[in-house]
Amino acid sequence: MLTISVLADRPDLVTAMWDMPNSWPEFMRHDPTGALYYGNVVSQFADYVLIAQDPDGAVVASSFSIPFVLGGAELPPDGWDAAIRSGAQARIDGTAPDAISAIEIVVRPDRQGEGLSGQMLAAMRENAARLGFAELLAPVRPNAKTDIAEPMAAYALRVREDGLPADPWLRVHVRAGGVIDKVATRSMVISGTLREWRDWTGLPFDHSGPVLIPKALAPAWCDVEHDWAVYVEPNVWIRHRTERA
Repeated sequence: MLTISVLADRPDLVTAMWDMPNSWPEFMRHDPTGALYYGNVVSQFADYVLIAQDPDGAVVASSFSIPFVLGGAELPPDGWDAAIRSGAQARIDGTAPDAISAIEIVVRPDRQGEGLSGQMLAAMRENAARLGFAELLAPVRPNAKTDIAEPMAAYALRVREDGLPADPWLRVHVRAGGVIDKVATRSMVISGTLREWRDWTGLPFDHSGPVLIPKALAPAWCDVEHDWAVYVEPNVWIRHRTERA
């Protein structure tokens, strides 16, 4: 059984939280927008971070979310990046947020497949309700997508015979009551020099054009002449009603 705590109540767990292994590919750690959140998460967003411990006290999962300003608008195409930029700007301006977005759920690699991600999602939804939000939004990364060239708009609509999404992570969200809203076509944008991309991926990046990167959800684009490459990741916006609704 998990013990799930809010980071604001358990600041003593912050080191164990950061030290917990995860399975993110290296290139995913270099979206510059992420620094606006993770660089300030302890001081600004501790009420929006949940940490799960097993019965032995070991940290086995965590989840992160951010309050932001949506203003009644449609969910933005630059999903993950937009939520973080808006949330950081709201803190600077002192603007009251009117929405909350999930940022990520992390499960220790050796504990994956045990249903912990679903438990963290439920806890995140409950925490959103506790903080006064009627809805939890989530720019979901369907990481079982293996055909990098397939458009996310097609993949996100794939269903099994029972009508649930074919993608396991989308399926967890839908089973939990989430509703797929739209594709966030440019949810994360990661750019770098060719040397940086070689370091991040181990790939040569030696020709201009699309590059297929393992664990990416779309091709990166490489420009050898100008020494840069960029990866634009699509995610899937999902809406969850909370207990406050």
